[in-house]
Amino acid sequence: MKAVVIENYGGSEVFAEQERDIPHISDTQVLVEMKATTVSSADQLIRSGTFRHFMPTQFPYVLGVDITGIVVATGEKVTRVQTGDRVIAVSRTGGGYAEYVAVEESDLAVITQSLSDAEAASVSASGTTAWQALFHYGKLQPGQRILIHAGAGGVGHIAIQLAKQHGAYVITTARAHNHSFVLQLGADEVIDYTTTDFAEILSPVDVVLDMVRDPVVDKVTGIGATELKNYSILKNNGTFISLVNPAIVKQPLIRGIDAQFALISPNANDWEAFIQWIQTNKLDIHVDNVFPFTRQGVAEAHKYYDTRNMRGKIVIQRDVITDDLSSIVAQETGMSDL
Repeated sequence: MKAVVIENYGGSEVFAEQERDIPHISDTQVLVEMKATTVSSADQLIRSGTFRHFMPTQFPYVLGVDITGIVVATGEKVTRVQTGDRVIAVSRTGGGYAEYVAVEESDLAVITQSLSDAEAASVSASGTTAWQALFHYGKLQPGQRILIHAGAGGVGHIAIQLAKQHGAYVITTARAHNHSFVLQLGADEVIDYTTTDFAEILSPVDVVLDMVRDPVVDKVTGIGATELKNYSILKNNGTFISLVNPAIVKQPLIRGIDAQFALISPNANDWEAFIQWIQTNKLDIHVDNVFPFTRQGVAEAHKYYDTRNMRGKIVIQRDVITDDLSSIVAQETGMSDL
């Protein structure tokens, strides 16, 4: 089978195509023929080397956390899905940038046919990440005030909708050109982080969901300036959830604040609850761009991700032809939403 791998840490230049054997599956695993995957924050953090100490990588390595596809084989102990089912999956060890992926049964769910492959891939890891971050780690309650950083991104744009429909008061950060987008999703307030210091204008909040890695962190604590500001705006006994920095859990307890690094772990109950929510609630799944499943396509998808100019998810899909990939990434660069 074809796979697109990274051969080292770095930028978009580290990708290569490789022929590999189709994975063998255990009794509890499912073999999925990949139809679409994405560029997730986890993929970027692993590729760039940011997570090298937290998650050491052996090269060549196949990225790809988000997966949608068709079940082609099941292990003997698998009971929830069968051959031919269309599924979304979260692969904890990557592998999505390949034609076939072995996934634990607990890490996937049958998905409604109303979603396209691009939409389904966009909601797999991002949806379960938002769900678990808000309700497992954050224990978000109706009426609480929550600050969601990077609200226009893949996780952020789903988290806004989940939090708002749960009855929370939602504040988010985004660049000016994304303000109308996040307000349409349900945000009550939006702050342009490129011009305004959120810590200077916000009233205290109950929960902060942060998915933006500080470019510079303290060498001793591993904490960045933005993360310290997150502490400052939380109410006593508030909750600070980070998707990108495990070091926050090592901080001394400040004003009873519960600081958690959200290591997402899908399970059957969460899948069932989240899929039911998709089917019974209006969910705006925003696909920013779709790139082909080739070495160049994957590289250009990651290059585009690094511009931070996207709204929603960047998808990598099989059987997609794009004549001029470079035109997609020829946009203004700089820090933006994840």
